[in-house]
Amino acid sequence: MASEVAILGVGMHPWGKWGKSFVEYGVKAARQALADAGLELKDIQFISGGDTIRNGYPGFVAGATFAQALGWTGVRVASSYGACASGTQAINAARTQILAGLCDVALVVGADAAPKGFFAPVGGDRPDDPDWQRFRLVGATNPIYFGLYARRRMDVYGATESDFARVKVKNARHGLNNPNARYRKEVSEEEVLASPMVSDPLRLLEICATSDGGAALVLSSMDFARKHCSDPIKIAGISTITPNYPSTVIEMPNLSTDSAAVVDAPEVGFRDSIAAAAYEEAGMGPEDMSLAEVYDLSSALELDWYENIGLCAAGDAEKLLRDGDTAVGGRIPVNPSGGLSCFGEAIPAQAIAQVCELTWQLQSSATGRQVEGATAGVSANQGLFGHGSSVVVKR
Repeated sequence: MASEVAILGVGMHPWGKWGKSFVEYGVKAARQALADAGLELKDIQFISGGDTIRNGYPGFVAGATFAQALGWTGVRVASSYGACASGTQAINAARTQILAGLCDVALVVGADAAPKGFFAPVGGDRPDDPDWQRFRLVGATNPIYFGLYARRRMDVYGATESDFARVKVKNARHGLNNPNARYRKEVSEEEVLASPMVSDPLRLLEICATSDGGAALVLSSMDFARKHCSDPIKIAGISTITPNYPSTVIEMPNLSTDSAAVVDAPEVGFRDSIAAAAYEEAGMGPEDMSLAEVYDLSSALELDWYENIGLCAAGDAEKLLRDGDTAVGGRIPVNPSGGLSCFGEAIPAQAIAQVCELTWQLQSSATGRQVEGATAGVSANQGLFGHGSSVVVKR
């Protein structure tokens, strides 16, 4: 069983469209995290970077890129790529170094400068690449999948377009008071349903944007942390799992599922297993969580995550939403940050940003969106090609 590591500092560059290098975003977030921890760059023994594949060679070697931009110190580095799970991969790399006794304190940084519009594959013809195939052969952009998942939820569980709109209304209200959010404006259900249809049944205000942004953490061993603060916030569990064969639900970017004709499907599906692995490592469960930050690529997908992380049984997510349980002030607030709905996607940064928000909430410093009495929280994320991503944070 893994041990805990401490979160000594967090930092973030606001999300938006700033037209600058991703390095600038990451450096600002890193310096904020160092200041929050009360440490200097020379104190850092390991830098773990989340890679961005759309920003040239520096994006592929993010650990070294951020180390150079902050100022070479001879520090050891690593770079991680797991699509939208890249941030959690980078956090886990740093945690592993700490728990192995190879370093006492590490800096984790992720940042992105995203393209305008939807994400597209990197250049070149690669007919054996599933991501190339879904764009070039089918024309299936990310919102196509979001719409198909939403339609499935309507068919299987009776979700309505009004339910999807209510998720957006909730998250917009949460993000209103988040200084790092890109979209800080309340909307009504009527406004959401009047926005243009993008991928039936999802409308413009129900699909997350692509954004620039950065986030960073300073992590340390518990022994190191106790010398700097009396009651540090802790990472208690991390999940970076992959699916079990056969995977019988289509996951982006795949165009089909594995066959279960010969081998029975797993008892627990991939998305359900992601947070479960983090809970198991932490020795906790969904009943112990005060809040959650989940991967709301669309407002409909947030409802799926309620069930995937164990907040309710399959088919009960709409009731949880309608009863106000997932709003700040409710039983288990989800996305008090505003989520991707208010931030948009900055791929290597978003899983790190989720942990930043959990940390602020547990420190009772999330002004205007605070979950009162928060003692533990869980993040849920997912990267292309079977990258699970979940972190359990506790006081």
